[in-house]
Amino acid sequence: MLKVGIDIGGTKIAGGVVDPDGHIVEKVRVDTPADTAALAQAVVDMARHFRAGHDIAAVGVAAAGFIDRDRATVIHAPNIAWRNEPLKSTLEAGIGLPVAIENDANAAGWAEYRFGAGRDVEHMVMLTMGTGVGGAIVLDGELFRGGHGIAAELGHMRFIRGGILCGCGQSGCLEQYASGRALQREANDIADAGGIGEALAQLRSEKGSISGPAVSRLVLAGDPGALEALRRVATALGEACGGFQAVLDPELFVIGGGVAQLGEDLLAPVRLAYETSLPGYGDRPVARFAIAQLVNDAGLIGAADLATPEG
Repeated sequence: MLKVGIDIGGTKIAGGVVDPDGHIVEKVRVDTPADTAALAQAVVDMARHFRAGHDIAAVGVAAAGFIDRDRATVIHAPNIAWRNEPLKSTLEAGIGLPVAIENDANAAGWAEYRFGAGRDVEHMVMLTMGTGVGGAIVLDGELFRGGHGIAAELGHMRFIRGGILCGCGQSGCLEQYASGRALQREANDIADAGGIGEALAQLRSEKGSISGPAVSRLVLAGDPGALEALRRVATALGEACGGFQAVLDPELFVIGGGVAQLGEDLLAPVRLAYETSLPGYGDRPVARFAIAQLVNDAGLIGAADLATPEG
């Protein structure tokens, strides 16, 4: 049984035909329209394209934002002008197949649980370090969505009281300290301070800014300033994971997003901060940490797997 998964991003819409084992049979990407009506039509057109060449049973759509517990309505989307948008019914009318709507981080986490780094556990937390910090929770083999459907916004846990203002309207959220954007901010602070920030300062002088990929390249080259920026961000993430362990007790933390491409350079300081923040450390089981395996395809694979012919 083939299903379609479509992952709506801020700049790109990625869609694919996915088989029961999580393999992508065909994949398409288009630019994300700014207009919401045009965006919905782009999703419809993509699904119709896949239907023309494959026998499709259902369609799953992943999007950033709060999705209601019926997986039908986008309550609020941060980058798209959707407010209580009945997206499921709109898309079903255009596509002619059952459609399921899912939060993008939940979809990516489910894909890693089913087909990626978490396929050998029943209790998993995924954290995605991108522009912000996305979260997904799997407990007893089920995606945890909470009473209103919008659980696992782990990046918006209050991390520092009175901290940096967050786009969600609060201040001190974890994503302000443990995201790709936070890595760039730390790199700039270290560049301003001189000393070990010399290479970062030189990079900024040459390029006009310090990008996340540029920091990653310096990390891999062993630059002390870039490594310190990474250590600060990784420490914040690890400390938060100690708290998540106390509440959720997962077997595994899966780390995804662009920063996760640094692999063990990221995970080593994350583990250290996690262990020193864990209640009862030394006398209790601890979680493993792993890098996400499905990378940019996780959202569409997870969305497809969560869709059902019954809607």
